[in-house]
Amino acid sequence: MTIRVVVADDQKLVRTGFGMILGAEDDIDVVGVAEDGDIAVAKAVELGPDVMLMDVQMPRMDGIEATRRVVQQVPGCRVLILTTFDDDDYLFAALQAGASGFMLKNCPPADLVAAIRVVAQGHSLLAPEVTQRVIARSTERERGPRPPGFDDLTERELDVLTAMGRGFSNGEIATELFVSETTVKSHVSRVLMKLGVRDRVQAVILVHESGLMDS
Repeated sequence: MTIRVVVADDQKLVRTGFGMILGAEDDIDVVGVAEDGDIAVAKAVELGPDVMLMDVQMPRMDGIEATRRVVQQVPGCRVLILTTFDDDDYLFAALQAGASGFMLKNCPPADLVAAIRVVAQGHSLLAPEVTQRVIARSTERERGPRPPGFDDLTERELDVLTAMGRGFSNGEIATELFVSETTVKSHVSRVLMKLGVRDRVQAVILVHESGLMDS
């Protein structure tokens, strides 16, 4: 299946460069480009891409607000944030807006291609270093009440959620809990459903803000 991508960046050179990198892949098709956040939202609505590469700092509407609108208006489109700014404020704003991943523009081309494939499959790009920054930011915040859904989790689902909060992949969780990776995937799906979150990134943020990792 071909992954349809829209590239949103205010620099023409960047849009062209990403287009060349992605155009060399047999399973990826760049179907549109946008030079600001306003156009990015319009392109997403018009073209219904599988993935949108979204720059953060753009004129008229920044990438954070554009991400929020794309996620709301085009539910099937996954947003992958690309930026030159390795800044926690951008990271958390992007995740809270509904982005499925966050990468720096200086990442190797192979990593960018792999990230697009990951988010196109409906997964979140939660790299270990990003997880650690989520953890660090969450520990600075005042703990709130346990969100709805936590009490519905089984003991094994809580084990899986805790492992997710520690940044473990499905394979690592399977090894830790002595179960198959298929079983872990089923547990993860049920955890997301019970907590009412859209993906793994949001679950990790929620579990740390709830204080569960401190118990």
